[in-house]
Amino acid sequence: MTTDVRVIQLIMELRRQGITDADILSAIETTPREMFVPEVFRDRAYDNTALPIDAGQSVSQPYVVAFMTMALQLKPSHRVLEVGTGSGYQAAILAKLAKRVYTIERHAGLAAQAQERLKKLHLFNVEVRVSDGARGWPGQAPFDRIIVTAAAENPPPELVNQLNVKGLMVIPIDRGVQGQVLVRVRRTAQGIESTDLLPVKFVPLLEGVAKSDGAVG
Repeated sequence: MTTDVRVIQLIMELRRQGITDADILSAIETTPREMFVPEVFRDRAYDNTALPIDAGQSVSQPYVVAFMTMALQLKPSHRVLEVGTGSGYQAAILAKLAKRVYTIERHAGLAAQAQERLKKLHLFNVEVRVSDGARGWPGQAPFDRIIVTAAAENPPPELVNQLNVKGLMVIPIDRGVQGQVLVRVRRTAQGIESTDLLPVKFVPLLEGVAKSDGAVG
């Protein structure tokens, strides 16, 4: 467990911003974010800001990671699907709070890097897959919770269908000129209920798997 003053300052800032869940704060405090950012940005690893990573993606702002995690209302028994592995930072936080994490990334290079980082941290309850995130992971469904780290126009039906009844999904929804908003979707026996949570800014949720030349297949 690091005692870096920057980590302490970040945790204090998150508390001031309303992140009150002690388990989430502990997960952030004990997860070395510098492992998840390019070397050139490591001196900024504990800034409360998003930072760029490979493939034109980013590692989310710690506040947004914490807020989305808190919005999931996780229990230790939960099985969680994450759409958009990226650096693996969000998956690392989830792994400390849930029973099992299944995470999907469309960029094979990012997935491989994330898997290596999670292995180094001995987070063996995370499974990484290169796939089309909007299609979810049918072979492991249903899930208690789903978290999507890319913006869609609507919650993808295949993801909704892979939620347990009473399960929750947290997803950024792009409302055009109104911007993006983080939405919590609850699946019920009758359908879904949605609650707006927070204005956000994420990369778009794209179909298919990214090829090395940037094309989609």
